Amino acid sequence: QVQLVESGGGSVQAGGSLRLSCAASGYAFCTDDMMWYRQATGKEREFVSAIDRDGMTTYADSVKGRFTISHDNNKNTVFLQMNSLKPEDTAMYYCRRDGCYSYSGDYWDVSWGQGTQVTVSS
Repeated sequence: QVQLVESGGGSVQAGGSLRLSCAASGYAFCTDDMMWYRQATGKEREFVSAIDRDGMTTYADSVKGRFTISHDNNKNTVFLQMNSLKPEDTAMYYCRRDGCYSYSGDYWDVSWGQGTQVTVSS
């Protein structure tokens, strides 16, 4: 079973920064990107950023230039550095990892973490 554990959320004032982490475990390897999504109250979950195994990154237009995604050398932990935070960034932030295999051949198409709350006050 793929386990994704997010941390680093909190409450900050507009213009502040937070760094989210997502530690992944429970699999042998994954073929697809590690991603961050977010969901504000009353809204649908939306894509924030992704990073592939080669370090190529993708960002939603709303966070470009403010957020930076990265991973550690083992590629099992992904980070999201969030700068110049705005009240509209307030949401639960989720880590997602796709295309993971266990050593015994089990396959998990999509796996989600439990989320970490980010609240930005004006």
